[in-house]
Amino acid sequence: MPTTINPTDFLSVSQIKSEYSFLNPGTLANMRCRKVGPKYYKLNKKVLYKRSDLDAWCGSEPVLTRDSMPERG
Repeated sequence: MPTTINPTDFLSVSQIKSEYSFLNPGTLANMRCRKVGPKYYKLNKKVLYKRSDLDAWCGSEPVLTRDSMPERG
């Protein structure tokens, strides 16, 4: 059975700018060139990001502060 793809699961770079305002399109382009950052897909020449991939990538490397660490002792 073929996999169904929901077009609303994917965002273009311009859509990312409006929904993820902290992600700069230029930074994403630089990351793509260096093969780092969130997974992306190319459809012809259009770059698309899956919403779930962006969410996973954004939450993948939290900075742990003293207040977020469990207390010892």
